[in-house]
Amino acid sequence: MNTVLAIDIGGTFTKIGIVDAAGQILISKVINTRSKEPFESFLKELVTEIIELTTCLGAKSKILAVGVGAPNANSLTGNIENPPNLKWGKVTPLTKSLEDEFKLPVFIANDANAAALGELKYGMAKGMKNFVVLTLGTGLGSGIIVNGDLLLGEHAQAGEIGHVNVNPNGRQCNCGLQGCLETYASVTGIKRTVFELIAEMREESPLRGISFDNLTGETIANAALDGDKLALRAFEITAEILGSKMADTVAHLDPQAFILAGGLSKAGDILLKPVILNLEKNLFVAYKGKVKVQLSDAPRNAAILGPAALAWKHLETLK
Repeated sequence: MNTVLAIDIGGTFTKIGIVDAAGQILISKVINTRSKEPFESFLKELVTEIIELTTCLGAKSKILAVGVGAPNANSLTGNIENPPNLKWGKVTPLTKSLEDEFKLPVFIANDANAAALGELKYGMAKGMKNFVVLTLGTGLGSGIIVNGDLLLGEHAQAGEIGHVNVNPNGRQCNCGLQGCLETYASVTGIKRTVFELIAEMREESPLRGISFDNLTGETIANAALDGDKLALRAFEITAEILGSKMADTVAHLDPQAFILAGGLSKAGDILLKPVILNLEKNLFVAYKGKVKVQLSDAPRNAAILGPAALAWKHLETLK
C-alpha cells in the first residue's frame, strides 16, 4: 500500500502518522514539540518515534514522501523562519534535515496552509473554491484557498491573519509586535483574557484556582458550558475581536466560508455563535448573510491530514 508520512508541528504538540491516498490514518502518535529546547533535540525524538511507527506497520506500507505542516514554514526555502512560538532560532532547515534522515522527498508548508489543503481534500471544504481555515491553537494560523488553489504570495508567507493588528498598544506578541490578533484569539490569548478578568470581576469561578501554565482552552470551555460567568465573558471578548477581524478578511477575499480548527474550536457553539454574531455585525453590507462559519469536524488526530494532503498533492504534480 502506498502511503505518505505526515507531520504536524504545533507550538505545544507534534502529531505524526502514516496516511494512504484516501485519507485513512493507518497509525499515528502525538509527542511534545520541545519548543523551548534546541531543534536537534526535537529532531532526534521525532526520528525515533517515526522509526517506531514504520516498524509497527512493517511491509504493509510503502512510504513515498513526507508532508510537514509547521509554524512559519516556507515552502520555497524549505525552512522554518522566525517562528514566534518555537525557540529554535531564526532559521531551521526542516526540509534538508528530514531528507537527510529519511532519503525521501519532503514537502513543507505553513501549518495552517497544510490544514487548508486537508479540509479541501478530505474535510468540510470538499467542493469549495474560496475559503479560509483559521487554526486556533497556541497561536492563530490561517490558510487561504482562492479559486481552488492555496494562496502563497510572493514569499510563500501569505495569510498571516494571526499577526494583523487589533490594538497598536495591546498585548505583546511572541513575534515582537504588539496587539496581534493571536494574542487575543487563540488558546494562549483566551488564557490571558481569563487572567485579566480574574483581576476585574468579583464573581466566583473555578478558574481562579488554576495557574496560567495549568490552564487549558478545554478547561475554560468546560467552565463556560457549565455557565461560569467569567469563562463566558472570556469567550465573548475573544469572539468580538475575532469576528471583527474576520470581517476585515471578508473585505479582502470574499470567501465562501471560514472553517475554524484547532484547540479553541473544540468549544463549539460557545465560540461559534458569538463569532458569527460579531462577523455579521462588522461586515460591509454587500457580504452580509453570504459567508458561512463552520467548525472543523475533523477528529483530534486528523491534524496530520493536512500535511498528508500536501504530500499527495505534490506527488500527483510529479507524475
